[in-house]
Amino acid sequence: MTTVEWITDIALVLIVLRQLREDRLDRKTFLIPLGIVAYVAYSYLDDIPTGGNDLVLVGALMAVGAVLGVAGGIYTRIRAVGGHLMIKAGAVSAILWVLGMGARMGFQIWTDHGGADAVARFSVAHHITSDQAWVAAFVLMAVTEVVTRVATIYVRSRIHAVGQSSPVPVADRAV
Repeated sequence: MTTVEWITDIALVLIVLRQLREDRLDRKTFLIPLGIVAYVAYSYLDDIPTGGNDLVLVGALMAVGAVLGVAGGIYTRIRAVGGHLMIKAGAVSAILWVLGMGARMGFQIWTDHGGADAVARFSVAHHITSDQAWVAAFVLMAVTEVVTRVATIYVRSRIHAVGQSSPVPVADRAV
């Protein structure tokens, strides 16, 4: 792995670890992770191979990313404090995030240190046509995980904000 890859992966892990501390939900909550994965996609996603079972591989890893992202967004606490929404990643959310990032990093480290032959044999046996299919699959898994997590948090924050702004029925008001 290159220095830039290490820095990018660590930055994505730190985003959620930072959210273990409650903080105000604002634009940076959404823009920082989306900016990082946009940079990653731009840097590493040259094309999406479509031969053999390449799209099956890409789709499978994107599905894993979506599951991790939605679950991570669901297990992130959102609450109103003083007219602002606050966000705090729960332990489950952080574990899922680190698990997804760790799996990608682990795969890359493994292939760089002796696992490339096993990946090549697997690819031939399962009709995956190139190493670019693996790159596309893992990059799109990361993008999907981030986008679905951010989208889930956004939707939940909008629902929470609407619930907070609705008037309390007269019968429910304290007298």
